[in-house]
Order: sequence, then C-alpha cells, then structure tokens
Amino acid sequence: MDNLKIFENVSHLTSKIVTEKYSTSFSTASTLFSPEIRQHIYNIYGFVRLADEIVDTFHDYDKELLLNNFVRDYNEALRIGISLNPVINSFCKTITEKKIPLDLVDTFLHSMRMDLGEIKNLDDFKYKEYIYGSAEVVGLMCLKVFVNGDVDEYEKLKPHAQSLGAAFQKINFLRDLNADFQELNRTYFPDVDFQNFTECHKQEIEEDIAKDFAHALIGIKKLPITSKVAVYLAYKYYIHLFRKIQACRPQHLMEKRIRLSNARKAYLLGEMVLMKNLSFLL
Repeated sequence: MDNLKIFENVSHLTSKIVTEKYSTSFSTASTLFSPEIRQHIYNIYGFVRLADEIVDTFHDYDKELLLNNFVRDYNEALRIGISLNPVINSFCKTITEKKIPLDLVDTFLHSMRMDLGEIKNLDDFKYKEYIYGSAEVVGLMCLKVFVNGDVDEYEKLKPHAQSLGAAFQKINFLRDLNADFQELNRTYFPDVDFQNFTECHKQEIEEDIAKDFAHALIGIKKLPITSKVAVYLAYKYYIHLFRKIQACRPQHLMEKRIRLSNARKAYLLGEMVLMKNLSFLL
C-alpha cells in the first residue's frame, strides 16, 4: 500500500472515529448500512459534526476564525483535491464520488454561520431557513449516497428526506432546550416565549414534528435495502425520544436533557437486526 492510500485510509478512519465518539446512536445505526455506503455516511457526519462543534462547543476560542479556517480548508480541498485535515479530506472524497451538489454544503455552512450570531426571536422564514440548512440538506447529502446516482429516485425521495431531517432537528431543539436557552442564549422556535413555555406551545411544536415524521416514513419505505434498515433504526430512535418528550412537562424540558437509555437503544438495534435477517422490514 502506497503512502497516499494510507493517508486516505487514515482520513476515512478519522471520520468513523468522530462518528463513534460523538454519537453512539448514529454510529450504531450506521453499522446497518451496506459496506459500500457506510464509510460515506461517516464522512458526511464527521464534516457536519466538526462544523457544529465549532459553533456550539469551542466557547473559549475565536469561533468565527475557526469556522472561517474550516471553510477555507474545505474550499481549498475541493480546488486541489486533497486536505491535510483528515475529516475534510474524506468528506471531499464523498462529495466527488457521489456527486453531492456543492450548494447543499454551502447552505449547511451558512446555517453554521447563523449560529455565530444571535439566534433569538426568529421569524418563521428564518426558522425554516435554519432548519433547511442545518438538517434538511444533511439528509439530502445522505440521500445522494443512498440512491447512488439515480437522479429520478433522488428527486422522488427528496421531500421525504427533508422531512426526516427537519423532524430530527426539531426534536434536538426540544431535547436541548435547557442548554440552548440557558447556556447559549438561543431560541430557535418562532413565537414562543421560553420564559413562559406552556403546554400549548409544546403541543403545537409536537404536532408539527408528527407531520414531519409521517411524511418521512413514506420515503423511508421506498429507500434501497442498502440504506433502509439503518435509516429506519435512526427513525425509531427519534420516535422513542419523541414519545419521551411528549410525556414531559414543559418545565421539565427546560431543566433536563431527555435521553434514551442504553437498554432501549440496544433493544431497538436488536429489533432491526432481526427484521433485517428475516427480510421483514417495512
């Protein structure tokens, strides 16, 4: 194996490690992707995760400078075909191989820049803009991998992938209300006073999420078998998390991050593996 190939392998391994360390749920679901898909999903997750960490976690550093450097290195990698940042390098390999539209990446990075400013009192347009850029386009990047170049399938499944990404993001907003509001001073949902977060507000948000999930499931059923099992597991994870959130009082969400237990995650994984082995999925 030549040294360039070694570097490519290191890049892919780095993206896989980022996925495993930052999200046990997502990395577990990813093991159910077919091998020809799995690494590409790691590559996408690694890239979007690091960008998200810049704006959400690195409070003691110049976030704008870090994000500018990250975007600069990404653009340079596209131009010359390689990056010494392993995560960016592996992501660009996936971008090139799977012909992921660059405007999807640009839109995602725009939403990350929104997080550098004030995310507060968003109107409906800005709210939808943020969700599209931070979540829906990530689902579309993954969909490009799932359909493996089939343009007709991509266009047919595109609205459903967007709905799934939107549902996941809205649940993340609810799950992280305490950290977003108390620590980051962010309020994503429009027309909601989080000083007085009521059951009525919560139910309106939950009804919107339920519609996203129903629309997303239609598309999940139509995915190729190489990706369907893994995506359905992620869907099941979030449905169970959603049900826990629905059972909580609004004030509880403002005080504590809601999680699924490891036992519940293991049960769902076992269920999916059994269904896959029996070829009895959806």
